[in-house]
Amino acid sequence: MTLHGADGAGGADALLTVLELLTRQAPPAHFDTLLAEARTAGLPDTELARLERAVALADEVREGREQDAREQDARREAGLAALTDTARDLTFSYDLDSLLRVITRRARRLLGLDLAYVTLRGPHGACYVHTTEGSRAGHGTEGPRLAPGLRIAEGYGLGGAVQAHGEPVWTADYLADERFAPSGSLDAGVHAPAFDEDAEAALRGEDLHAIMAAPLRSGDTVIGALHGADRRVRDHTAEEIGLLAALADLAALAVEKAGLLDRTRAEVSELERDSSRVRTSLTRMRHVSEAHGRIMNLVLSGGDLCNVAKAAADALDATVMIRDQGGRLLATAGDVPGFDEEAVAKASLDAHARRRPVLADDDTWVAPVLAGSEDLGGLVIRAAGGLTGEDERLLELAAQSVAFLLLMRRSTAVAEGPVRDELLDDLIADPPHAPQQMAQRARRLGVDLRKPHVLVLARPEGGEQGRAVVWASSYAYRLTGLKTVQGGCIVLLLPGIDASAAAKAVAAELSPLLGHPVSVAAAGPGWSPDGVARMYQEAGRCLDAMSALGGTGSAASVQDLGFLGLLLSDDNDVDGFVEAAIGPVLDYDAERFTDLTHTLEAYFASGGSPTNAAEALHVHPNTVSRRLERIGELLGPEWQKPGQVLEVQLALRLQRTREVLARGRATADPARQLPGPPERGN
Repeated sequence: MTLHGADGAGGADALLTVLELLTRQAPPAHFDTLLAEARTAGLPDTELARLERAVALADEVREGREQDAREQDARREAGLAALTDTARDLTFSYDLDSLLRVITRRARRLLGLDLAYVTLRGPHGACYVHTTEGSRAGHGTEGPRLAPGLRIAEGYGLGGAVQAHGEPVWTADYLADERFAPSGSLDAGVHAPAFDEDAEAALRGEDLHAIMAAPLRSGDTVIGALHGADRRVRDHTAEEIGLLAALADLAALAVEKAGLLDRTRAEVSELERDSSRVRTSLTRMRHVSEAHGRIMNLVLSGGDLCNVAKAAADALDATVMIRDQGGRLLATAGDVPGFDEEAVAKASLDAHARRRPVLADDDTWVAPVLAGSEDLGGLVIRAAGGLTGEDERLLELAAQSVAFLLLMRRSTAVAEGPVRDELLDDLIADPPHAPQQMAQRARRLGVDLRKPHVLVLARPEGGEQGRAVVWASSYAYRLTGLKTVQGGCIVLLLPGIDASAAAKAVAAELSPLLGHPVSVAAAGPGWSPDGVARMYQEAGRCLDAMSALGGTGSAASVQDLGFLGLLLSDDNDVDGFVEAAIGPVLDYDAERFTDLTHTLEAYFASGGSPTNAAEALHVHPNTVSRRLERIGELLGPEWQKPGQVLEVQLALRLQRTREVLARGRATADPARQLPGPPERGN
């Protein structure tokens, strides 16, 4: 700091030395030393005064610099404290809205901003405003507002530049900055600004000028931007940019935290749902176990199919029907709705093939009842609320219980078989046993012979009787009937009044089981033990007649054979035969005093010629034709077919013979009251 000479050059050197000391931020003592050296060197008064003035100005600059440094330190400390407080506040909030409101509020307060807002990137590249602080939205502004939900086109404005570069971007006057005009460019080839009318209108509506934006990063990805804006033109310092960037980093952490919390909540919710499903499944499994236990207790305690069906219906909250392998209803529980029988039949085949329940339609299930490979029938379930997996398992267990009960029935039938066979053998024996004794024996076996019953003879045409006899034992037990074997035929005494239907039902079940034809004949009904032997003989004659007529493998009753049945029957029910053949014609004549019966006789007597019949009746041929049309309406369109014509002619002869005999008895004894049927339409 030595001064050379006392001339003007020395004064200039002294001033330069002051500048050097000021530049090096030298302590005040160096300036004092410089003044002392100048005085010692004899610097002229004018130059000395200038030097003293320069040192005084240097002191002011130094003090201002120190003041700025202290203020800068204070701002830095405040910023660090604010960042610390912000980080601490973020630990107290958990939802994204609250977290980002903390960030924007703190940014606006620390940087003295008029407005702070956060934009986040949407799933398709465009951004949207998530949080704002200091916006004029809602205060009489019109048009698009800078408010949460505002969509911003991809690449628009400072946010688009931040998205492209991944670094903070700022401008002193956004509205006048050509870089962000639609034709401008921040970095040629890297970012070509997009334009968004709504976003532009929103910024102009806020009257924003100075704007800076810092990226929100998640790893290497920019997920949004933190914006700070003023409604005046101003420059931004590096410290302000750095503080905004630090707050943006905290905002990014807040977004990640919120996403993590959302994922955690979702996982916890899923775990809770899984736990609930497990608890529900355990509850249903306990329900299935308890329900199955109740059903099995019913089976083991001797319960019937109706009780089992009701227990299954209660457990499944459904209507339950138990059917045999032929589709016949064995038991039901609940209101039986109308079923799509075609869909149920198809589902039944699928269920037996898959050996598990099958859905027939929207709310109807079919479960197979199986014993090994043997088909015992099926369960048809109508559940309005559908079935869960546990319900399907319960349905399978219920079907197994039904199969077990049916097998127990079969075993019982086999065990009681000899006793029941002996009873039916005695009923059809010749000479017959005492009817009262037979009725008592039947009641002990659960058979009431005072109710109507029919007798069925079934003869397997394939020579295989083993399976047929086992089936017959179960079938008779199931229908509360009796069974035995006589002369190679299975004999069944079954409750009912329709012998023809009983024969067809036996054939429908037994033929598919054996895989070959079965000839079935039936007779009845009867109402007492002493009529069983007579029905057995009639059914035997019916079976022989079927064989003689080439009806092997078919099913029929005595009534089905027409006039042959009249000949085969011990009752010789002439009234029934006449009524079945020409009853409608006789009734028509009696009610309307017509002469259709005589017209029929004349028609057959003339060889089927309406003209000859008209001559015999002394009427016009058209009259005969009209009468024949009326007869066709009464007897059916096939009354002139050979088979029915024969029965009609036989019935006419029987009716005419009965009338002649009745008139003869009346002539011999006019006072006698005949118990027979009245004359019908002569």
